[in-house]
Amino acid sequence: MARLADYFVVIGYDLDKRGGSEGQGRIHQRFPEKDWEDNPFPQGIELFCQPNGWQLVPERKPPSFFVAVLTDINSERHYCACFTFWESVENPQLQKGESSEADEDDGPDVLQPAQLYAPRSLVLVSRLDHTEVFRNCLSLIYTVHVDGLNVPMETVIGNLLTCIIPIAGGSQPGQDDVEESSRTITLGAGDRQVIQTPINDSLPVSGCSVALLFRQLGILNVLCLFCAALTEHKILFLSSSYQRLTDACRALLAIMFPLKYSFTYVPILPGKLLEVLSTPTPFIIGVNSLFHSETQELVRFSSLDVIVADLDGGTVTIPECVHISLLPEPLLHHTQTAISMVLDPELEVADHAFPPSVQASTLKVQDKEIRAIFLWLFAQLFQGYRWCLHIIRIHPEPVIRFYKAAFLGQRALAEDDFLMKVLDGMAFAGFVSERGPPYRATDLFDDLVANQAKRIRQETGNSQKVMKHVKELAEQLFKNENPYPAVAMHRVQRTAENAQPRVPQTSFPPLDEVSVQLFIDHAAAKLKTAPPVVKSELKGLVPAGPPLADVVDRNGNVLANSARRLEVVRNCIMYIFDNKMLEAKKLMPAVIRALKGRAARVCLTQELNQHVLQNRAVLDDQQFDYIVRMMNCTLQDCSHMDEHGIAAALLPLVTAFCRKLGGGITQFAYSCVQEHTVWTNMQFWEAMFYSDVQKHIRSLYLENEDDGDASANDGEGDQQQVSALELASEQSRLWPTLSKEQQQERVQKEESTVFSQAIHYANRMSYLLLPLDTSKNRLLRSTGLGDVESVSNSYVTNSIAGSMAESYDTESGFEDAESSDVANSVVRFINRFVDKVCNESGVTNEHLKALHTMIPDIVQMHIETLDAVHRESKRLPPIQKPKLLRPTLLPGEEFVMEGMRVHLIADGREEATGALGGPPLLPAEGAVFLTTYRIIFKGTPTDPLVGEQVVSRSFPIASLTKEKRLSGSQVSVPLDQFVQEGLQLRSCTFQLMKIAFDEEVASDLAEVFRKHVHKLRYPQHVQGTFAFTVGQSAKLVVEHKTKDKNQSLKTLSKNLVKTAKRTIGRQYVTRKKYSPPTWENRSSLQSEMDEDEISVSEEPDQSSLTLSSTIRSSDRQTMSNVVERACCRDYQRLGLGTLSNSLTRSKNEPFRISTVNRMYTVCRSYPGLLIVPQSIPDSTIQRISRCYRQNRIPVVCWRNSRTKAVLLRSAGLHAKGVVGFFKSPNAPTAGPSQADSTSLEQEKYLQAIISSMPSYSDASGRNTLSGFTSSHMSTSDSSDKLRQPKIGALMKQVMGAKEDVPGTFSRGALGQRARVISLSQPRVSVKARNSPRGKWGSIRGSGRLSMYNADVGNRLAGKESPQANGGPAEPYFLRQQRAYLYIIGDKSQLKGGKQDSFQQWEVVPIEVFDIRQVKNSFKKLMKACVPSSTKNDPNMTFHRCLEESEWMNLLHRLLQVSVLVVELLDNGSSVMVSLEDGWDVTTQVVSLVQLLSDPYYRTIDGFRLLVEKEWLSFGHRFSHRGAQTLASQSSGFTPIFLQFLDCVHQIHLQFPMEFEFSQYYLKFLAYHYVSNRFRTFLLDSDYERIELGVLYEEKGERRNPQVCKSVWDYIDRLNKKTPIFYNYMFSPEEEEVLKPYSFISNLKVWDFYTEETLSEGPSFDWELVRGRQEKPSEEAGERLETTTPKSQRRIVWPCYDSLSKVVPDAITKLLQDVQNLESELGQPTEKWKDTWDKIKTAQRVESRLESRHSFSSSLLMSSNLSHQRRSQGVYLQESGVGSSINLALDCESATSTPAAGRPSTSTLYSQFQSTESENRSFEGILYKRGALLKPWKPRWFVLDKTKHQLRYYESRQDKVCKGVIELAEVESVIMGTPAMGAPKNIDDKAFFDLKTTKRVYNFCAQDSMNAQLWMDSIQSCLSDA
Repeated sequence: MARLADYFVVIGYDLDKRGGSEGQGRIHQRFPEKDWEDNPFPQGIELFCQPNGWQLVPERKPPSFFVAVLTDINSERHYCACFTFWESVENPQLQKGESSEADEDDGPDVLQPAQLYAPRSLVLVSRLDHTEVFRNCLSLIYTVHVDGLNVPMETVIGNLLTCIIPIAGGSQPGQDDVEESSRTITLGAGDRQVIQTPINDSLPVSGCSVALLFRQLGILNVLCLFCAALTEHKILFLSSSYQRLTDACRALLAIMFPLKYSFTYVPILPGKLLEVLSTPTPFIIGVNSLFHSETQELVRFSSLDVIVADLDGGTVTIPECVHISLLPEPLLHHTQTAISMVLDPELEVADHAFPPSVQASTLKVQDKEIRAIFLWLFAQLFQGYRWCLHIIRIHPEPVIRFYKAAFLGQRALAEDDFLMKVLDGMAFAGFVSERGPPYRATDLFDDLVANQAKRIRQETGNSQKVMKHVKELAEQLFKNENPYPAVAMHRVQRTAENAQPRVPQTSFPPLDEVSVQLFIDHAAAKLKTAPPVVKSELKGLVPAGPPLADVVDRNGNVLANSARRLEVVRNCIMYIFDNKMLEAKKLMPAVIRALKGRAARVCLTQELNQHVLQNRAVLDDQQFDYIVRMMNCTLQDCSHMDEHGIAAALLPLVTAFCRKLGGGITQFAYSCVQEHTVWTNMQFWEAMFYSDVQKHIRSLYLENEDDGDASANDGEGDQQQVSALELASEQSRLWPTLSKEQQQERVQKEESTVFSQAIHYANRMSYLLLPLDTSKNRLLRSTGLGDVESVSNSYVTNSIAGSMAESYDTESGFEDAESSDVANSVVRFINRFVDKVCNESGVTNEHLKALHTMIPDIVQMHIETLDAVHRESKRLPPIQKPKLLRPTLLPGEEFVMEGMRVHLIADGREEATGALGGPPLLPAEGAVFLTTYRIIFKGTPTDPLVGEQVVSRSFPIASLTKEKRLSGSQVSVPLDQFVQEGLQLRSCTFQLMKIAFDEEVASDLAEVFRKHVHKLRYPQHVQGTFAFTVGQSAKLVVEHKTKDKNQSLKTLSKNLVKTAKRTIGRQYVTRKKYSPPTWENRSSLQSEMDEDEISVSEEPDQSSLTLSSTIRSSDRQTMSNVVERACCRDYQRLGLGTLSNSLTRSKNEPFRISTVNRMYTVCRSYPGLLIVPQSIPDSTIQRISRCYRQNRIPVVCWRNSRTKAVLLRSAGLHAKGVVGFFKSPNAPTAGPSQADSTSLEQEKYLQAIISSMPSYSDASGRNTLSGFTSSHMSTSDSSDKLRQPKIGALMKQVMGAKEDVPGTFSRGALGQRARVISLSQPRVSVKARNSPRGKWGSIRGSGRLSMYNADVGNRLAGKESPQANGGPAEPYFLRQQRAYLYIIGDKSQLKGGKQDSFQQWEVVPIEVFDIRQVKNSFKKLMKACVPSSTKNDPNMTFHRCLEESEWMNLLHRLLQVSVLVVELLDNGSSVMVSLEDGWDVTTQVVSLVQLLSDPYYRTIDGFRLLVEKEWLSFGHRFSHRGAQTLASQSSGFTPIFLQFLDCVHQIHLQFPMEFEFSQYYLKFLAYHYVSNRFRTFLLDSDYERIELGVLYEEKGERRNPQVCKSVWDYIDRLNKKTPIFYNYMFSPEEEEVLKPYSFISNLKVWDFYTEETLSEGPSFDWELVRGRQEKPSEEAGERLETTTPKSQRRIVWPCYDSLSKVVPDAITKLLQDVQNLESELGQPTEKWKDTWDKIKTAQRVESRLESRHSFSSSLLMSSNLSHQRRSQGVYLQESGVGSSINLALDCESATSTPAAGRPSTSTLYSQFQSTESENRSFEGILYKRGALLKPWKPRWFVLDKTKHQLRYYESRQDKVCKGVIELAEVESVIMGTPAMGAPKNIDDKAFFDLKTTKRVYNFCAQDSMNAQLWMDSIQSCLSDA
């Protein structure tokens, strides 16, 4: 029973303290005046009566009522029902006489009302929550006051305060209970009312507040608030109604049942206390909307983590920083659905044609239904919770703890954020302590969670059944609140309701305290005399429900429980204990994989348990190692929580398994399994302790019962089933019946049980926390015990200790300090544990003190034992580790660091780990080596099934792009190894090395390794790279010898550099006409003049001398090197410049070779010789150069042999140059300024280029581009038109049409395809169509560039604009006119230029990707192709990552621009590519254009020449972009050249018959351009190469066979030996221009990025690979003899074997066989190329003899050929029967008739076969007699008129010259005589002699005629000279 009201208070406005802006309230009277003993009077009640503040108002307000809730210091809630009405008071302001001075400061008089109203509040304070009863009682008091009823007010209040009602009703319905649960009360004013108390007071009473809350906020919002409250967030309600705030808070608490909210709970917060909102603890608070702005301010200052629910607006605002964990799915969805069915039952039938009438329940019933849903939800969330309760004390009070990890593990919800937070919360702790005890009264929730779990599980997903269940629960809840709805509420007298409420005439009278007190005293006396009401409380055993094991594990992996895996684990353990170690070893990898599954881990612990006898199992060394290894693997995947109880099961085992060491010392398994986080987790130890205590207490009471039970044996089976909670329940029931002594005895027994367990656990913890070697305890030092940080998941068995490096003993000086430090931290940890568990389980203080003194001794004792164990374990023989394999090195490569033992860990590529089938090659154990050139790993896989394989991974140091340290936890090596740290090294050759250093590698060594790597990766200067340092130590002597030979070169280099430095410095200073300084001013070089070697036509300007006139004859040879450079050779081939003596011929040429840059003074990054228009003098070039970035002026780099259109390259213009360049010439200027003259000269320069084109000079005046259409239109076949968007469309794509967002390229193949389709039928702009002249405007014509951008494409596309009737578009095109020169420029550079209608060039502005984009794209590409770890995220698949890298997008844009340029050149317009600084994108585009347009560049020599010319000579910044030195480290690696090679690879894929080189050739270059093995790709320009003296050195030093300095020489040598670089499909068409598809859908990922060969490492260092191949075959031979007959088959692993070697293509195989046979037969082996050429010639003859219409029996009958493209698809000739492809392999087109007037591809190809032999006047085989009695040998002789030499080679294909006879030294050529040893059967007249100043050469030709020819040829050369 309880008082209905504890206090009645009258509070009024305090008129005395009205000084400030706000008034105050004052308690006028309170009853009783003395506090109740059990319930003191709450303070500050006056604030809560008027939460908005006490104020006087000018108009009377209606009475108001609300209930505020106050919480006292004992967390008891007091309900304050406030009834407020308004009484009139005189306005104090108007009583002037009394006005104080302070009042007069109020400023100008405001009109003051005479009458004011003050609030008066009547407050009831109660511990019960009966809102309606309070409302009625207070209304009655108000009515008595207002209506002046003749009832004494004191009587009413006395009755109210003495009214006693039951707290809760009974559970059996009976007459007494009606009395109990409904009490009729009267306050003595003619009123009667019934109070219904709930049947069970543990269930909250909610009225209709829950339903209202859902109506106000909506389902999802309330669910958010519900989850926020449970996970301890701050919640703030806003409303303008106080009662609604109280109701909302009450509703939120009601739906949280059975959890109780235990934080700050203030449903109505007064305005004066708003700063409470900035409290750091969670809360549920309601605030009036008036204070909205203030609360926002406060909330903003208090770290923004308050969730605001606006009840009036129906919104819930969650700040960004707050993350609310929602219910786990599918519970959330089920709950939402169920609530919506309650609130909106019509939803289900809304779509029915004849909807049945569905009545929503009344609000009160809806309220209970919603609460029923939440009860049902909690029953599912906490299902089975009682099985995870540990009872650790039964007497005197039950002490219960919840085992969270086990609960989460068995529910498979360990990852669920919401449940984790709820179980860790205060509310759940309260739930356990309240509902944990096993013997107590039960309620609806207990029944639901225990007895209806099965029903709930069956109903899941069936909404009808769920709703039925919910309605049943709702009925019970409704009945609990309204036990007797039939009992009517009696009316209370109120003021006449309909009439205007009566206004109180007088103020509320003061009451007589004495008479009220008399009532109270009287009632108290009566209570004392009355007999005590004994309410029998029904206690009983709380049902536990079905055990958790029955819960279906939805997420459980089927594989995890596979019986086969468990069998493997069992067998392995059996083998170990039967000492069958070999069998066990074989099974070990499978066991380790199986132990990833939970079932296998449980199985392991059970199996091991069976081998423990009396807590001990002694093993031998090997058994011990295996058992420890399995334990470690089992523990490795346990989380620190140990939710599956694996660590718990292993805990007794680690102290049982042991082995005997020498000297009677035993080592236990615990010393080897310490490296796991679970041992440092305090919660784990607590749970373990409690479960052990529970077991012991259970057995304690079971024993007791056994003593008293005679038939103990019979009952034994049953007692095993009795759970600890059931025992505890029984004991609690019996407790009151026991005597004091018995009670005391039981308490003591329990306490000592707990105490003994605490001692036991202190020992156990010291076992697992003290490391074997206390001097180096990483675990404790790094994590600090108790932190749940991840610690390295690796481990060590102690037999390894023997093989550890001794470096650790260096700390021995500090050993004592160290070990004591470890001891201290362990002692502290155990003390913390003991304090916590002993306090919770009620251990006495004496025992606790005893424990604290014991613990340091236990730890110290254990340390001493461990020292002995450690000492002995060191004496064990070390574990046999695999022998370290040494890698083979290149000639000149040296070790920087010898092998360090490491583990190569698997990265994100799945092939090597066996994830895609095949054995796991990784992880592998071996060593990492650092050499001057590479980082190499070599080792063997740890999996014994592939243990004999060798795994290699290496990459050049120069290609390292990122190095990252890995901590121990990131390195998971499932081995019996202990790993400290690792490194992840990523290289731009698409290789990744994740290595973990073995424990024997001292950590300082790993650091040294990192430093060395860094030093080698970024040398101070490029001369520190491997290409320069290679074999230096061996070569020092050689260096001195060769020095004299290159003396002149060095002098030249120095002079060049000096001159360049001086002149470049001066260039910008002078403003007068610039003239380059001549050499004779500084040196006497001009003394020896000689005839011209290069014909250069220049203005007769004194300042510009021809090159040869300035160079001494000793340096002429060096300049001949310049002439021999790639540029110069190519210019001759293209007919752009000549190398002859006659100046007249060169005058007619449109272009000339200018030597203006010979000293690199105009532009350092350009080559020395440039092609410029004939008419432009050098002085102009120097002036123009200032307008371009980096002085890179437009120069010609290629000319189309058919249309004579030229391709130019330059950098973009300087910003100031742009304005000058496009400035209209008519603009009035003050005078001829320099800018004007420069821009005029620039225009003159472009005009000179245009004039050089035949199409321009042929026509008179303005040209209409005659013949422009016919040739192109007629040749392109119809299929082309459909397949390839033509120029206009291309142009629009490249520039981006008008509606395009600039700079965006539609992503993905689909988008691209779609856009192209729309562009292939271009809309011709109206402007262009109506243009009367139909000519092309040029740059200055029509206003701003931006207006014209979209038109360029339209106009160009004009030729294909489809007619309305589908007729031909030809005539329209004829009216169009093309520009002679297109300038491809950067959009951003060309803004705001004007166009000029009189000029013939057109600017095509395009978006260029910048270097940053390429860099970022490449990084993402590397991560996609070589991920560092396996990605489980489905959004991070390979193709998704590839798309996000946008690499393909960049390739697409490059190819698109290149194809556009190719089209323009092919149509007769010249093109100038002028982008960025002219050395990145420009180089890419220009090279691709030449490759696509000119078949010569698609040969091996041609491609070399293209790279040398465009990339090396024209100064692509290889060193800078490749970050080759320390200086360029910050700029990072940017793969511009790789991008170009990828584009070539894409073209190669589309046109496989057009390229002489294979895909391997491209990969080879891609690898070696970053490897720094060769000097070719070092430095940024020719100027820098000359400065270092590396440009021409190869000639002098080439004789060193060991080291190739140039990659090209290396390729040449290799190409002679093996056809690896040759493409057998090479069968080019004449003058073929390639136009590849560039859509992303047509591009393929280059396999260079994704493939790897683990057997040998990268195959690009040929010596290494070749050296490796022979050994295995020998071994295989030996093996074959010993074993039984062996299959010829061989398994090929994709990522391990080199497929090209294991499965070579047919032709390579045949060529190899031929060579092998030749060597076997002792014949001189023929070069593969000769063999191939012979076969081809024979093939050609055969195919000609056969019918042309059938397929030839070619070697290339390759099925995929038909799918490969010619120019735009295979073009099938329509002739005879069907179509045929002629596969004659016309490599050298000996029989084909080239088109008239054009040299065939093959002649172009053979014309420039090698670097030196381009000028062959006469050649053939001659026998030459060696000097000094050497025999006669056939040699291939070449007579070179140009160089005036007779050279000889070993054979025709040989490119390395064996010797040179200078014709200048020849004195005579005469007939000779046969000498000794001359070839037999040769005519005597075939001999002739050549006499030089030094010696006489004897030659012999094949016959006399041949001899005569040779003599004549030599003679004519001599006479010419």
